Amino acid sequence: MTGEDNENKAFRLLGILDVQNTPCARDAILHGAGGSLAAGLLHFLATSRVRRSFDVGFAGFMLTTLGSWFYCRMNNAKLRVQQRIIQDGIRNKVAYEGTVLDPTNRPPAESIRALVTSGTETPPKSPPPLTSSPQDGRT
Repeated sequence: MTGEDNENKAFRLLGILDVQNTPCARDAILHGAGGSLAAGLLHFLATSRVRRSFDVGFAGFMLTTLGSWFYCRMNNAKLRVQQRIIQDGIRNKVAYEGTVLDPTNRPPAESIRALVTSGTETPPKSPPPLTSSPQDGRT
């Protein structure tokens, strides 16, 4: 089988949408088919009107397909963003590993507190408290 044979076997919906190679297309169409069947059948059982039930089924297909399509695409977009963030983090870890900027080589918080309390670093002094004294200088 060559590449041309494989392209001819690809299923295209309405000659436009390649269902095999488009993400979420297969699931969206299957969900739409189920939604149309359920909506049309329930409407027919409730009203016994054939034409209106077909219209409701078609509307159910469109709404369910589009809803499923957008939901799946949004989840895929979120997943791609998360993967990009993770890849950037891994790239940064490799770049900063062994350097001063490496976040895994930072001293623990206890050693920083020990430096402050040992006297090597003095905390800033607070200003003297304000007292009420007369403005004219008389005591």
